[in-house]
Amino acid sequence: MVVERVQALAQGGLQELPDQFIRLAHERPENSRAIDGVTVPVISLSQPHDVVVDEITRACSEWGFFLLMDHDVSPEVIRRLKEVGEEFFNLPQKEKESYANDPSSGRFDGYGTKMTRNLEEKVEWVDYFFHVMHPPRKVNYDFWPKNPPSYRVYTVTKREEIAKRREVTEEYNVELRQVTNKLLELLSEGLGLEGKALRSCLGDEIEFEMKINMYPPCPQPQLALGVEPHTDMSALTLLVPNDVPGLQVWKDGNWVTVNYLPNSLFIHVGDQVEVLSNGKYKSVLHRSLASKERTRMSWAVFVTPPHEAMIGPIPELINEENPSKYSTKTYAEYRHRKFNKIPQ
Repeated sequence: MVVERVQALAQGGLQELPDQFIRLAHERPENSRAIDGVTVPVISLSQPHDVVVDEITRACSEWGFFLLMDHDVSPEVIRRLKEVGEEFFNLPQKEKESYANDPSSGRFDGYGTKMTRNLEEKVEWVDYFFHVMHPPRKVNYDFWPKNPPSYRVYTVTKREEIAKRREVTEEYNVELRQVTNKLLELLSEGLGLEGKALRSCLGDEIEFEMKINMYPPCPQPQLALGVEPHTDMSALTLLVPNDVPGLQVWKDGNWVTVNYLPNSLFIHVGDQVEVLSNGKYKSVLHRSLASKERTRMSWAVFVTPPHEAMIGPIPELINEENPSKYSTKTYAEYRHRKFNKIPQ
């Protein structure tokens, strides 16, 4: 089946949106504008430990989201990560298609465009590239780009080209795993638990999944959504964007725009941490908008339990005053239910 790519549509000089991209009236950005004068929490890891625990606990309880500063992920690594992602989407369409995924057969790694599940649902204004970063046994290098244009200046073998592409992503993976472990410790302490509590609940081999989202210029952004409102099924999501705004989070009945802040990591609480915390931490509802003139991109890493991990409220958080709010199930079952919109 030939898939119609959003980037290809945009580059074809589209003047008006095809009907499948036009959202229902109440979903359109023009009818659901973000509130003015409200900003998301910004937290620096350079502060005293107790202050960081308090601020992160409050942000995750009230927002499910914050911007993290002074996190020790190298700005140079982030710059290079963005560079190779942008270069992939600048490849000829035929070359990108050689990495096409097939979610219908359960193969999610590779290049994709989210399609409708039925004739009534609308299509999002986004193409993406997805692959597992960790653990090594889950990584399929066959679906990592082999030919970003910037590597053509080198007279190297294909094996060396692949190694250069892997290098920046794997370096980012190492640094992001360190930040994730720190965040899970801080979140555990915020629950009144010892620092390794959340980490141990997520299983022996936490998975890190990279998804590069590409939102090309949209002729009528007031009518479309880059990504519709949703919560992430991950435990945490750590994201870096380019400098084109578009992410909005839901707070107290309103959308709040998340402005670009250089060298920050955007931290989302996902469904699994909400369940483990028995609802103290909130999985953030969020959506993405497109721009009329500029390409927006984001590099999201989903931190997830292995499929066989049993996820439910941590027993130490349950008592008569605070009964369990969620059932315990494997992460695989949770994924199946969320993908197929079956009540949890």
